[in-house]
Amino acid sequence: MTAASVENGLKSSARATRRARMLRSLLPALSLALVLIAIAWLNPRAISYFGFSLMLNLAIPIALATIAQMFVIAGNELDLSIGTFVGFVGCVTATWLKDAPLLGVVILLGSIGVYALLGALIHLRNLPSIVVTLGMSFVWQGMAILILPKPGGKAPDWLLALMAFKPPFIPFPIVAALLIAAVVHFGLMRTSYGVILRGSGGNSAALKRAGWSLLRTKIALFALTGLFGVLSGMALIGITTSADANIGNGYTLLSIAGVILGGGEFVGGRVSPIGAVIGALTLALAASPLLTFMHIPPDWQVAANGAILIIVLAARVLISRRER
Repeated sequence: MTAASVENGLKSSARATRRARMLRSLLPALSLALVLIAIAWLNPRAISYFGFSLMLNLAIPIALATIAQMFVIAGNELDLSIGTFVGFVGCVTATWLKDAPLLGVVILLGSIGVYALLGALIHLRNLPSIVVTLGMSFVWQGMAILILPKPGGKAPDWLLALMAFKPPFIPFPIVAALLIAAVVHFGLMRTSYGVILRGSGGNSAALKRAGWSLLRTKIALFALTGLFGVLSGMALIGITTSADANIGNGYTLLSIAGVILGGGEFVGGRVSPIGAVIGALTLALAASPLLTFMHIPPDWQVAANGAILIIVLAARVLISRRER
């Protein structure tokens, strides 16, 4: 074998690897595009300002919950309490935040602090995050029921006005999704501290040798999870106008699916804020609008989300094998 043929083979392999990586990074956008094409084919009138506003009505809280889950996954952890936490925040928002704003703010800030303490506890005691957060899910659920035993309450007027905002030309859910993706992408992917946060999941040993505190990074990741969980619960109540202790229970699986659908992985600190938001939008569109247009009962919503996730993961496996 000549040197020229070896060089040509290496160049061909490098090009194939670049194509595989590009295809893997574009996979979340492709899945969203396929869902949009299916909706446009089934109901062309849905592809409009009003149609997108209606279909993506609940996309904002789902996207925020997905980003919250993404921060935990970036540290090789998993949060099974984010759904009930969103419900707890919703109950606080619809009661104390409206009737006693100062007390409501203190409680919400305190809940973020609890999340930060959970991160410290998990790291210091080397506890599995799945077990700890699963236990906390019952705590958040119980506290939500104590605050609001039955559905009711009312969102603050300023929150209702914010979530009802109608910008020209582009629906508010799309504007909010772009803003969330841009802010988190810059903070996590373009700043030095964002590299440190991702490094805690990618190579914690190297990060420790460089002199960075793994305890602080774990606290920061869980605090950011709590912050975006609070934003998700508030956005959800701003849309639904009232609260229920069980209103966010489905967000745990949705948030995990959104992160994985957006290109994230459970190990290695490999996450994508833009992909996570795209994954959340895909799930929001596939859950109700697509099933409704296909005349499929709402009971199949979870099955449809699972099917989409399996298809995307299978495609990612094939692409990864091609890349290797």
